[in-house]
Amino acid sequence: MNSTLLKLLLPVAICHAIGHVTSTVSFAAVSVSFAHTIKALEPFFNAAASQFILGQQVPFTLWLSLAPVVIGVSVASLTELSFNWTGFINAMISNISFTYRSIYSKKAMTDMDSTNLYAYISIIALIVCIPPALIIEGPQLVQHGFKDAIAKVGLTKLVSNIFLAGLFYHLYNQVATNTLQRVAPLTHAVGNVLKRVFVIGFSIIIFGNKITTQTGIGTGIAISGVALYSVIKAKIEEEKKEGVAAVAP
Repeated sequence: MNSTLLKLLLPVAICHAIGHVTSTVSFAAVSVSFAHTIKALEPFFNAAASQFILGQQVPFTLWLSLAPVVIGVSVASLTELSFNWTGFINAMISNISFTYRSIYSKKAMTDMDSTNLYAYISIIALIVCIPPALIIEGPQLVQHGFKDAIAKVGLTKLVSNIFLAGLFYHLYNQVATNTLQRVAPLTHAVGNVLKRVFVIGFSIIIFGNKITTQTGIGTGIAISGVALYSVIKAKIEEEKKEGVAAVAP
């Protein structure tokens, strides 16, 4: 680690920290299924960032395919039983943070592999999170947070749940970062949305979350938009490969 590398990774780590903190706040404020429905907007933010920040032209057909995602999320939000602004705003901040994390990570991957990159940004993000955590929640965390949690579920279950949640959260993000090294940020975002299909489904089954018919329809529209994007994206990539092959001697 040197000063040049630190300057390169610091924006990635800050976006990483903000994205995960706001995601967790969103999950606490609204149902897991609704939070993931809002986070399905991530490809839209990635498309905008890819075109206007990275200068990568996003075809108009891909923009059209993302429209159902935005419409679906809007429809789902209107009658969602657990809706509140804290959950909604934090999920949107998380979308923006992870979009910038993907962009900055892609730039940082020129000189190191994805596994080392994620190790560095995880350590830096931890250091970034410690001061505000102590300032905002320091005394209350021990006095109320841990004591109330232990009283509710017991010390053994609390520790094991925190360990398992941390382990799987880390493994998911490690694999996601490794994937980002191999694909474009926008494609990576769409993969995240497909993941949310399973998360939404399992959360409804496991937690028994109640959703209105309109919320279900909106979620379906959003996911359909992702499927449409995937088909169009695959077709465009195939045409590009055919064009390169035709030009090659």
